[in-house]
Amino acid sequence: MPFLFYNNVHAVSTDKIFRLKTQSYKKIYTNNFFWRTWEKKEIDWIEERSGKLYAFEFKYAKPKKTNFIDFKKVYKEAVTKIITKDNYLDFLL
Repeated sequence: MPFLFYNNVHAVSTDKIFRLKTQSYKKIYTNNFFWRTWEKKEIDWIEERSGKLYAFEFKYAKPKKTNFIDFKKVYKEAVTKIITKDNYLDFLL
């Protein structure tokens, strides 16, 4: 199981480092962010590439509800994707 799905801060940080390495190796030039509201709703990872936003949520399995609804109210044009145990390699590699 990848670090992405372990419940600890160090593991999540490790996955972000792997994503940064992927961006570097593939020459994907981005600004990276996370997003959080005052109500503590958050998006785990956001990439801004060529003026477009890509938002990612990391979940073990596909959830019934995500914070993309609130995020999309503000950033209507953003591309959103849930990263799960079934598709994480596409994100990390």
